[in-house]
Amino acid sequence: MHGRRVYALCLRMVQNPADAEDLMQEAFLQLFRKIGTFRGESAFSTWLHRMTVNVVLMRLRKKTLPAASLEETTEPDEDTGGPRKDIGAPDLGLTGAVDRVNLERSIEKLPPGYRTVFVLHDVQGYEHNEIADIMGCSVGNSKSQLHKARTRLRELLQEDARDQARQERQEAKAQAPDQV
Repeated sequence: MHGRRVYALCLRMVQNPADAEDLMQEAFLQLFRKIGTFRGESAFSTWLHRMTVNVVLMRLRKKTLPAASLEETTEPDEDTGGPRKDIGAPDLGLTGAVDRVNLERSIEKLPPGYRTVFVLHDVQGYEHNEIADIMGCSVGNSKSQLHKARTRLRELLQEDARDQARQERQEAKAQAPDQV
């Protein structure tokens, strides 16, 4: 019942089917160990989702960085004549991980009702009629909460992006020599 959703969540986060299967098994082992801590304050599926996200994030934190030889990064590429690696360029794999972290943080900032409907619908794939049954509300209320959650989430992500840009400008200004 929950296996497909846990696998899909793991796959979205790690982008590798084999790792997603391992993480799904790890999440269910963690579930088995921690089932006694489930307090019932939220839906079981929400609790399982949060626990799965934590399992995946812990694995991503523990994952060792790939080793690259210094010669490979500095010697010219035989095809293009340019450097093999663009040193100092943004790491697109890392950027995606940071974006997921910012998204998770923003989701956590949503009010509980918005967050629950958002996670159930957009993350776990429930339909509005199922959400209405789970939460004991009307289908219209579910749709309204989802709309408000998405709007608020957009605002939170834009605030984070502005804050990050502001911080980068301040750091660049602090590193630049005084020019008067």
